Amino acid sequence: MDKPLSTQKAPYKIFAEKGKTYSWCTCGISIKQPFCDGSHKKDGKFKSLKYLATEDKYVFFCGCRKTNSPPFCDGSHSK
Repeated sequence: MDKPLSTQKAPYKIFAEKGKTYSWCTCGISIKQPFCDGSHKKDGKFKSLKYLATEDKYVFFCGCRKTNSPPFCDGSHSK
């Protein structure tokens, strides 16, 4: 697999808790979308992307994997 799979066109709205680290799936094959479950290890071309929440707030993780601001949605799915 050379390119990541798009799991959905819309972002995933997640409530991030301050101090918690989230591992965003970069390959698109994780069953725990938008988070990594290690499925990429079969291929070896992808690694999860870590995000440390600095405050309690809603964040929007990219679902299409085309963002220019990973791991967050930047609206690339609508272009």
